[in-house]
Amino acid sequence: MSDLGQARRSTLLDAAWRTAYRVGFPLARIWWRLRHQQHEGALVAVYVGQALLLVRSSYRIEWNFPGGTVRHGETPEVAARRELAEEIGLAGAFPLVAVGDARGLWDGRGDKVHFFELRLDRLPELQCDNREIIAARLIPPSELCGMALTGPVAVYLGRTIPPGRHSE
Repeated sequence: MSDLGQARRSTLLDAAWRTAYRVGFPLARIWWRLRHQQHEGALVAVYVGQALLLVRSSYRIEWNFPGGTVRHGETPEVAARRELAEEIGLAGAFPLVAVGDARGLWDGRGDKVHFFELRLDRLPELQCDNREIIAARLIPPSELCGMALTGPVAVYLGRTIPPGRHSE
């Protein structure tokens, strides 16, 4: 498991953004819980062969798929494409396939997450922003079982990886 993508050289401004995310995210979670906040998001499972691309945010310990909030007036697919471009610099006319959604209580709020899949023969060069997204890795199925994953990713993997495949 090795880091992918080229994080540009870290600047003082990048460090300030990472600190803001680390402080702001726990506060936002409290606010969402108090307000019974509802959220809609879109995540993209990027496959390169059998391996999955996972990203690490500066404000979480769990690994996640690239993705994020569906903004007002935005379709889930448009949100997924925007987030891929913002988070890892992956943009273009590639085929995203909608594969369902899940509901859960994650990060202190009710959440509806739309899942998309993108299957690639090879991974293009990624560009992590080094503020929100600090790492990206291709993970073979055999390593997924022992990783700290966000709730939505765990739900997705429970649906798509047949029993026994976790230990390949």
